[in-house]
Amino acid sequence: MVEITAKAVKSLRDRTGAGMMDCKKALREAGGDEEQAIDLLRQWGAAKAAKRAERETSEGLVEILSRDDATAMVAVSSETDFVARNDEFQDFARRLANAVIEADLPDGEVLNGEDLLARPAFKQFADEIVDLRSKIGENIQVHRAVRLSTGDRGAMATYLHFGGKIGVAVELEGASGEAVEDLARDVAMHVAAANPAGVRPEDIPADVQARERTVLTEQTKAEGKPEQIVEKIVDGRMRKFFEQNSLVLQAFVKDPDTTISELLKAHDDDLTVRRFVRFEIGE
Repeated sequence: MVEITAKAVKSLRDRTGAGMMDCKKALREAGGDEEQAIDLLRQWGAAKAAKRAERETSEGLVEILSRDDATAMVAVSSETDFVARNDEFQDFARRLANAVIEADLPDGEVLNGEDLLARPAFKQFADEIVDLRSKIGENIQVHRAVRLSTGDRGAMATYLHFGGKIGVAVELEGASGEAVEDLARDVAMHVAAANPAGVRPEDIPADVQARERTVLTEQTKAEGKPEQIVEKIVDGRMRKFFEQNSLVLQAFVKDPDTTISELLKAHDDDLTVRRFVRFEIGE
């Protein structure tokens, strides 16, 4: 039997990050061949990673990368906040955001992690995340990603909140300049805090509207309101729902007496919110 020295174990640990006992076992089964031992560790790690991939991930971080013509935002999740602060984890998220901004992705389409990593341009990251799960010892997932192209007349702004737990990208259109960029940053901060469901009432998904109307109808009936006025009362409550959940109708967090729409029109009548994307870890 080949003698497995402490030096050989240390060398393998330095190269793979695997535990001491796993390194010793791999070297013993590989007859002391370090390269074969690495292959064994990867095989064992892939099996463990598959099990880890089933565990819940409620921590992680949002990474945002911007340049003149585009913005990329990715959400990468982990099981614990400790891992979310790991240098390798954060480096993975940064490099993934860079790959997203460089890739030919549909403008503004939010992709789930499975769809993103299935693309040929992201095979490296699909392979790497398996190794990362094995090395770090937790389930790590690419949750979502988006690439936004910047328009010619307007401004794109981003905002990270809670140390990267919430990320927002907002695009305004209809005017440009430094003041518009400042407004876009304010709106991005507002979106992080207020979590609107859409830019305008019509942008809120139909199924969300239908579910809310059903709940309000049942609540109104339970209050004993006359049948003939239930629909009218529900219509009024739906208007309140839209005020609370449509970005342009929401009260600005920095000035509750002003709506987002009023905030923008005070700068320029043509200034509007084109779109926003909000990622939150754990949602």
